[in-house]
Amino acid sequence: MIKVVIKTFDDKINNIRISGHAGYDVHGKDIVCAAVSSIAITTINGILKLDENAIDYDQNHDLVINVKKHNETIDILIQNMIDLLEELEKDYNKNIKINREVS
Repeated sequence: MIKVVIKTFDDKINNIRISGHAGYDVHGKDIVCAAVSSIAITTINGILKLDENAIDYDQNHDLVINVKKHNETIDILIQNMIDLLEELEKDYNKNIKINREVS
């Protein structure tokens, strides 16, 4: 199962961690994993094109996105990513789970 943990502080999303494997199909043919990867990487690339200092990310084992700057555009892109992941969770709830942590 893919696990997405979204951490917020003062109503702002500050950290997103995506880990695991969906298990929908074998590695390399898993449409849920492909969708999550596409959503996340497209969002990261879009934000970095706008402001290369707005986020940092690490892809070692898990994908961890740290939001370092907030403005209307960056917050909309981050929220759009979360909305897309939530739609995926509705359709594939055995393969992706989203949790929110509020500080």
